[in-house]
Amino acid sequence: MIENKNMVEATLQRATDTRALKVGSGVVAECGAMFRELFGSQKAIIVADTQTIQLAGEAVQKSLAEAGIKQETPFIFNSVGLVSDWSFVEQLDARLATTDAVAVAIGAGTINDLAKICSYHVDRSYMVVATAVSMDGYTAYGAPMIKDGMKQTFDCSAPMGVIADTDIIATCPPKMIASGYADLLAKIPTGADWILADRLGVEPMDDFSFSLVQDGLREALANPQDICNGSQDALIKLTEGLLMSGFAMQAHRSSRPASGAEHLFARLWEMEHRLFGDNVPSHGFMVAIGLLCSTALFECLLKEDIEALDIEAAVAAWPTAEEARLDALVTFEGTDFPLIGVKETAAKYINKRELRNQLKTLKANWSEIRTAVENQLFTYEECRSLLAAVGAPTEPEEIGISRSRLKESVIKAVKIRRRFTILDLGLRCGLLDKWMDELFGPGGMWEITE
Repeated sequence: MIENKNMVEATLQRATDTRALKVGSGVVAECGAMFRELFGSQKAIIVADTQTIQLAGEAVQKSLAEAGIKQETPFIFNSVGLVSDWSFVEQLDARLATTDAVAVAIGAGTINDLAKICSYHVDRSYMVVATAVSMDGYTAYGAPMIKDGMKQTFDCSAPMGVIADTDIIATCPPKMIASGYADLLAKIPTGADWILADRLGVEPMDDFSFSLVQDGLREALANPQDICNGSQDALIKLTEGLLMSGFAMQAHRSSRPASGAEHLFARLWEMEHRLFGDNVPSHGFMVAIGLLCSTALFECLLKEDIEALDIEAAVAAWPTAEEARLDALVTFEGTDFPLIGVKETAAKYINKRELRNQLKTLKANWSEIRTAVENQLFTYEECRSLLAAVGAPTEPEEIGISRSRLKESVIKAVKIRRRFTILDLGLRCGLLDKWMDELFGPGGMWEITE
C-alpha cells in the first residue's frame, strides 16, 4: 500500500473527484468493496479491451460479485491498436446510453480516458482498475482525444475510485513500464517550465499542485534498474508518482502541473500519427524524446548571458498579431489540423509593449530565475542515462522521428498549444533559432547531415 498515508489522505481531501485509492499487492480483490462504498447498490459495467480483460477481468468480476454488485455484460473494445480517437468515444457513448450502470474501466491510458469522457457524457462517475504504469492520466481531470484531426483535452471528471494492483502492473510489458517512467521523468522539465511561467507573470504557481508532483519525484526516479528488475518497492514508488501527477492535474483543473514543452512534442506527434504508419510509438516514448529536447533547450538558456539581452532588438523582431496568424497558417498548411496554430498562437500572443515588459522582468530577475531553474532540472546526460537504464528511447530515430522532423517539430510545438514553456521564452527572446542551430547544426547533439 502507499506508505505515506497522511499524504494520500491530504490529497484525497483536496481532490475534487477521486474519493478512494488503493495501491499495492493484491488490492484488486478490494475492487468490489470500493465499488460498494462509492456507488452503493448501483450496477457495474466493465469496460476493457481484449487484452486488459484477460489481465484482470476475472478478478474484478469475482470481487464485484462477492460484494453483491450486479453486473452488465462487459463492454470490450475489439480494435487492435486502440487509440484515443473520437470514433471509439462514440462506440462507448452508445453503450452507456442504454444502461444506468457505472463503468469500471480495466486498462491503462486509452481505456481510462474513454471511460472517463463517456461517463461524463452520461453524467456518471466511474472507477478504474489500472493494468499498467504507462502514463500519469489515471487520476487526472480531463481526457485527451483526437477529434477532427486535432488532439484536444476535453473537460471530464477523474475517476471516483482507483485500484492499482502492483501484481497486475508488474506483468505488463517492460516497454509500458519504461513509457510510464519516461512520463514521470518528464515532470522535471515540466516543473522548470512552470517556474518560468510563474516568474514572468504568465501563469501563477499553485504550490499545492506543484508539490504533489515534485516532492517525491526524485525518489521515484532514483532506481530505474530496480523497476526493470521487478522490485515491488520501486514499482510502487513509480505508480505513486504517476498517480500524484494525476491528482495534481485534478486539483489544478489543468494539466499544467504535469505537462510542459515535452508534452507539446508528444501532442504534435500523436496528431501526426498517420506519418508513423503501423508503428505509432507510445505516449511515454514520444515524451521521452520531447523531454530530452526540452532539457537540451533549457541548457542552451542557462548558457546565455540574459542580463546582456538586447530587449529592443527582440521587440523589433517580434511579429504583429496578423503576421503571427499568417505564420501559423503556413506552419500547419497541409496537415489534418490546419487552424490549430492560428487559434493557439492568438490565445497566447502578446504585443510589443507587453513583450518589452516581460523581457525586462526576465533580465531584472535572471539570477533568481536561473538558480530556480537550474535547481529544478536534471542535466541532459542524466536524463539520457535514466531513460536508457529503464529501456526508453534516447534518440529520435528510435521512435521513427528523423532529426530534420525533430527540428521542424520545435517550430510546430511552440504554436500547437497556448501553454507557456521554454519554447516560448526562446522565441520571445529571439534566441530559439540560435538554440536550434546549436542542437541541429555542425557538432550539435542532433546534427543534421542529410
